[in-house]
Amino acid sequence: MPLSHKFRLVILLLVLGCTVGCDQTSKHFARIRLGESGFVTLPGGFGELRLAQNLGSFLSLGASLPESLRLTLLTFGVGAGLCGILIYLVASRRLRWFSFAGPALVWAGGTSNLIDRIARHGRVSDFIFIQVGPFHTGIFNVADVVIMLGFAALAWELWKQRHNPASGKSKPERS
Repeated sequence: MPLSHKFRLVILLLVLGCTVGCDQTSKHFARIRLGESGFVTLPGGFGELRLAQNLGSFLSLGASLPESLRLTLLTFGVGAGLCGILIYLVASRRLRWFSFAGPALVWAGGTSNLIDRIARHGRVSDFIFIQVGPFHTGIFNVADVVIMLGFAALAWELWKQRHNPASGKSKPERS
């Protein structure tokens, strides 16, 4: 069942408010607390909280680009992309739940990181590092988690559409 226009706007504002509020608050505390102490080890040694100012995007991609190109791509380019996602979310007439939730989460997380980048002179504060045995993540933040949840919702929706026999779009079996 498609979501109504008004309901989508309310949900978008709630998702944005919760994401920006949680992300910016956690980054603020990380900058204050971790800037003083360096790092905090998580219980069980499953990682640590340590402050990193990321000039790039995901996993510091683009951090080594010349400043003017990095500013153009990661501030104006990302801003334009986020505007495009917002237009899609508001203008699309027949979005189902996961088709809406995925892009909404990506938009909210991206918007919070963009706010950080603009307010912090091109840098995004990251502070979470997870390690389980030899496996570990890069350093990330709450907005990054929201973005990844959005991509997971999109992947789930695409998988459902591809494997739903009722829609006639299921993947043909190979012989």
